Amino acid sequence: MIDISLLSSHYEVRKMQDSDAEAILALCQGNAQYYLYCNAQMTKEQILDDLHITPPGIRFSDKYYIGFYQEEELIAVMDLIDGYPEKGIAWIGFFMMNATYQGRGVGTSIISEVSSYLKTIDMVSIRLGIDKGNPQSTHFWKKNGFEIIREVPRGEWTILVAERKL
Repeated sequence: MIDISLLSSHYEVRKMQDSDAEAILALCQGNAQYYLYCNAQMTKEQILDDLHITPPGIRFSDKYYIGFYQEEELIAVMDLIDGYPEKGIAWIGFFMMNATYQGRGVGTSIISEVSSYLKTIDMVSIRLGIDKGNPQSTHFWKKNGFEIIREVPRGEWTILVAERKL
């Protein structure tokens, strides 16, 4: 079990609720480049679905859709899954920064703190998917110690599965 209060010493971490969908949508809409590469538009309905969906075989209690706040401002959102695709691995299903805070090291700081905490609870690695061809995402995740371990075709696009050993 992940204690979200220990994921950051710099930001308040809160579990996101349906009532946070508008704030999440506003944060996402500030990141138009990301949606160009996954050929999608974020909607409030998609966010509400994302708040509740889990990978096959994963209980909702192992899903942590969380927000990182500075005072009352939403800085970043993360969908973190405990034990996916297997025990000892955490999966970041989604990570999005408030565009105002990009390029300042804030995202790297959040990933570093999350990684450090997950190591203390005996996680061995973190995995995630990157849209192939998205240079901003690929650069960010590689800079943060993630290595591409395989490619997975997804219809019209390809996901790069990346992993950071802890």
